[in-house]
Amino acid sequence: MIRIGIIGLGKMGISHCAILGAHPDVNLVAVCDSSSFVIDAFKKHTRFQCFTDYRKMITEMGLHAIVIASPTKFHTEMVHFALDNSLHVFCEKPFVLKAEDAEILAEKAEKKKLVNQVGYHNRFLGTFNEVKILLQMNALGELYHFNGESYGPVVLREKGNTWRSQKGQGGGCLYDYASHTIDLIHFLLDKPKDVSGTQLKHIFSNDVEDAVYSSITLQNGLSGQLSVNWSDETHRKMNTQITILGKKGKIIADATEVKIFLKESNELLGLSKGWTVKYLTELTANVDYYLRGEEYSAQIDHFIKCIKHSETNNKSSFRSASYTDQLISKLITDSK
Repeated sequence: MIRIGIIGLGKMGISHCAILGAHPDVNLVAVCDSSSFVIDAFKKHTRFQCFTDYRKMITEMGLHAIVIASPTKFHTEMVHFALDNSLHVFCEKPFVLKAEDAEILAEKAEKKKLVNQVGYHNRFLGTFNEVKILLQMNALGELYHFNGESYGPVVLREKGNTWRSQKGQGGGCLYDYASHTIDLIHFLLDKPKDVSGTQLKHIFSNDVEDAVYSSITLQNGLSGQLSVNWSDETHRKMNTQITILGKKGKIIADATEVKIFLKESNELLGLSKGWTVKYLTELTANVDYYLRGEEYSAQIDHFIKCIKHSETNNKSSFRSASYTDQLISKLITDSK
């Protein structure tokens, strides 16, 4: 059994707590949070050892791995401490607030041969994995453009600040929302390389941007658009979508479906001329424990599997997350 602890018991931390607590290969032994109210509740209603000091938890509990779901501003110091104590690390996104820290942490984890993963759950969604397969099979032929979009209702009024919308803590729309979209573009198409015409727009927030618009060029030369807005109340929750255009057709995909348009039928792929729609329900493998979506359990299953098999080539590694942080840094510079 893999002994695991969790740092941070907010929305994502509690979600991870439920998933890990039900995992057959995991012994979730300890949790940590700075809130005495939260910790008192866990002491009363769970069997876990409870801490308010993550360093004490790590040094005393004989852990094999740690899940970090604290506010982003703490990620760098926590990941460093976990790696220094030879723990495998799952860290929630966004990874860190400084690109140089992401690079250092990726290198440290690789040198120590520890499993390292960042919680970019879109990489574990059946719809986006189907898109990746279609692209690998050259379904669209030569690609010439993409649009990566994310919209949702996070900040909808003046002075609606939480830690997520404070520059030194969560990093704003750019880190909290756009990071998902940038990572998805990287996962499906190639590593983002350059940006131009970046606009970081304040709608309701003063300290951070609420919307991000930019042109992105990938390492393979493909270019496209990034459009992200977390002050869009026309969406009930976060919605991420990618559109990819090629000489043979077009793909539009989000968390629920993949729409494929082909100019000619493709017998190898079993796709007809015109539109074909594939739904998440037919593209998603079952998970042992369902919470919020299969992708959340799937990413934890992947992390645990990597630990069990000593496989450090993770599907959502610190290294890949560092590329997202590097591009965010370029977006900030370009916007000025």
